[in-house]
Amino acid sequence: MQEKEASISPLKYASEIMPYEVEEYKLQYNDIVDISIRTASKELNELFSLFEADNIRGNMMMQGALVGGDAFFMTGFNLDERGMVELPLLGEIKLAGFTIKEAKSLIEERMIEFVNKEDLFVRVRLGGIRYSAIGEFRRPGKHNVLQNRVTIFEAIAHAGDLTEVAKRDELVLLRQYPDGTRMYRIDLNNINLLTSEYFFIQPNDMLYAEPMKIRELGTGVNFVQTFSLVITTLTAALLVVNLIRQ
Repeated sequence: MQEKEASISPLKYASEIMPYEVEEYKLQYNDIVDISIRTASKELNELFSLFEADNIRGNMMMQGALVGGDAFFMTGFNLDERGMVELPLLGEIKLAGFTIKEAKSLIEERMIEFVNKEDLFVRVRLGGIRYSAIGEFRRPGKHNVLQNRVTIFEAIAHAGDLTEVAKRDELVLLRQYPDGTRMYRIDLNNINLLTSEYFFIQPNDMLYAEPMKIRELGTGVNFVQTFSLVITTLTAALLVVNLIRQ
């Protein structure tokens, strides 16, 4: 008689589906957007292609003084201090304060003056998610992830993860809005983070990981380092005592 093999599931626990709460991003000063405009008119397409080529050459000259960068920096349009971009035929258009969908609609409305809507294609995309990670990160600095959405955990991973002494229950998030900046403190261990508007980071976000008290006291970041530090301190103290007694 053959014994039935018991099938044991490796799954220990699974939570229920937690829906996302995505805060729709509004464009701001210094954002980089990729704008593509194509029509049924060969002349207009050549005009837009020529302008895009000039834009790439100008950005390449600026990029010469920089290190790194991203693909959209070379081909995209940078919102100036007034939140404007300049497009061929259309001139300056203010995109700051609008979502990507609203920016697309604005450009389409202006283009309808020159071509039929049926013969028009407009695409507007963000030039990746650019953010800063400072404090107790293994790879702090400015980062850019070429995706439309980036979770806060992906952003942390891209910055090399947090160090052992980082406060994981009080990660500081500085988020820019068209009218200013707001600060939040986030508990990465709280499951409710998955359904909050802070689960996905936004362009120009800044993550600051504060150190625990152990860093302020100057002790090591793990048991071995702390133990070595204690032994070194005791040895030095005993040496001083022996010198005094002599």
